Amino acid sequence: MKRESYSYMNGLELYDWDGKRPLIVFDGVCVLCSFFAQWVLARDKEEQFVFTTAQSPLGQALYKHYNLDAENYETNLVIVDGLLYEKMFASFCVFNVVGYPWKLISFLKILPKFVLNFFYERVARNRYALFGKQDVCLVPTANLNRRLVGLNG
Repeated sequence: MKRESYSYMNGLELYDWDGKRPLIVFDGVCVLCSFFAQWVLARDKEEQFVFTTAQSPLGQALYKHYNLDAENYETNLVIVDGLLYEKMFASFCVFNVVGYPWKLISFLKILPKFVLNFFYERVARNRYALFGKQDVCLVPTANLNRRLVGLNG
């Protein structure tokens, strides 16, 4: 799903993300979500994306700004050029930026949005049971560490 931004940078000037590079906000204690962040890192050869965890001050500010649950994080967020993408559309956005062959997965957009969201939401609600939960946010690799933003508010 794509939502139009409404002055999304208002109040975010305290953080070290300027909105120029696409941002992925992921649940830092979710094993699946952390794996996804590492997966993107390995394939984003041009280092287009920067990352923050949902638990970080910037992540919290963005979830609240977009009126999303700032405690359960049942969607990763991807913000590109001021536009918010969530659920499967966040994944499609990432696949498009990462390029081929992953870009081909976006053909699934032909399915109705309610079908895509149904499956995404089932996995999101059960992600800890299915994939596990870490006691603390992931310990970043050197590559991720230099691309993390918004940890201090």
